[in-house]
Amino acid sequence: MASAGKTLQFTKGSKKTGNRGNIKKMTLTAMLAAIAVILMYMEIPVPFMPGFIKLDISDLPALFGSFIYGPLCGVFICLVKNVLHSFATNTMFVGEISNFILGCAFVIPAGLIYKKKSDKKGAVIASVTGTVAMSLLSIVSNYFFVYPIYYNFMPKDVILKAYQAIFPGVHSILQALVVFNVPFTMLKGLISVVIAWLLYLPLAPMMRIED
Repeated sequence: MASAGKTLQFTKGSKKTGNRGNIKKMTLTAMLAAIAVILMYMEIPVPFMPGFIKLDISDLPALFGSFIYGPLCGVFICLVKNVLHSFATNTMFVGEISNFILGCAFVIPAGLIYKKKSDKKGAVIASVTGTVAMSLLSIVSNYFFVYPIYYNFMPKDVILKAYQAIFPGVHSILQALVVFNVPFTMLKGLISVVIAWLLYLPLAPMMRIED
């Protein structure tokens, strides 16, 4: 009976620990999502880019969450920030859908790789892979989805001329995306990676869920 009592007591303790861990994870994920929404509004113009392209680091909390709690957490943060941001824009959800797709391309491979190889080398591989995936997908997303819809509001030749005003050597939207948007998206990802790792070292131990 004593042995059974100890087993029951241990089981209850484990359940309570698991519940506390889940609450902690949900709370911190919600906090990261809230920070992502705020950062999405803090966009700034970028030199040598058309005026309609702005830089924000709202993928940073999603990457952070993906490293600590896994890629699903990162995807959830990307979803929440874009859904909430869509209510304050008039872009017919186009920008938010594209942002969500690119954000997932960033945090999913990064989170999966780091989950399997949780050391410095794995972190570098995860970060670079996520950044490259997001940058390459930005060509497909913008060329086939975002810009064709934006052409209804801003003619294609006007958009192209905005790029040509900076670099006359581009003669098509596809060239403009390769020359301008890929480096821009890569820079955006690398900024998030650097800040994420500066914050990860001191904050991750406090945010992890104890077994």
